[in-house]
Amino acid sequence: MKLIINGESIHVPEQVKTVSDLLAHFQLQNKLAVVEVNLTIIEKSQYDTTTLCDGDQIEIVHFVGGG
Repeated sequence: MKLIINGESIHVPEQVKTVSDLLAHFQLQNKLAVVEVNLTIIEKSQYDTTTLCDGDQIEIVHFVGGG
């Protein structure tokens, strides 16, 4: 499936079907992140039930610590 993630066209494996799957694919499932799908911010409680479709536009913002 092809998704537009943070403005970049990316192919993800077919087993990526939900927002939770996508975050796990990028190893972000345990990080504090904000996810927007097609201009709608998705609540964390809906990550497991929000399905993704070919061509969806996704923005993922996650926080990185450092000094």
